[in-house]
Amino acid sequence: MTRETARVEAFSDGVFAIAITLLILEIRVPHLPAEAGNAELGAALGALWPSFLAFAGTFGSILTMWINHHGFFDLLERVDRRFLFANGFLLLLITFVPFPTALLAAYLGRPGANAASAFYCATHVGINVAYNLLWLTAARDHRLIRPGVSDTVLQRIRRGYLLGFPIYVLAVVAAFWNAMLGFGICSALWIFWAGLDYRDRHAETAAA
Repeated sequence: MTRETARVEAFSDGVFAIAITLLILEIRVPHLPAEAGNAELGAALGALWPSFLAFAGTFGSILTMWINHHGFFDLLERVDRRFLFANGFLLLLITFVPFPTALLAAYLGRPGANAASAFYCATHVGINVAYNLLWLTAARDHRLIRPGVSDTVLQRIRRGYLLGFPIYVLAVVAAFWNAMLGFGICSALWIFWAGLDYRDRHAETAAA
């Protein structure tokens, strides 16, 4: 990895770190009267379940996005302006994620839950589009990819990114019917992304 590529990845890591940290700031400590006891505090904490749920689901999503971003950067030999703009678009959406997360936490269990969940899922549709743009700017025709990285690896990543798009769209549609279902589909996808393999197994076997 070149120095310029390392600089871009380091900058991106900082953006991911800030976005994932901002998530917890949306969970407010309950402020109760001085005479409130354990039962009242317990009830107040229990009422925060939408915030805890949205935090946990989004933390897992952003963490997995970062892991995949890191895996993709390991394949790069260099970067150019086209790639920088594509990466910037992805980072724009990553920094936006805390807002739909807070919106979802505020409206889960209320009449506006479906719209909030659909908006949350739609944000992830945009992020998936950004990852596909990242692939196109770097991996198509091996533009910026290190020599020796096989087409098998690149196409496996491409299929994974493309597969995510219809599922995220499905999550948006499902959210209008059931807010928790849409959120659940959207959040469960991080399990799929966590298993996406960026290694070139054939090259590793040959090197061994």
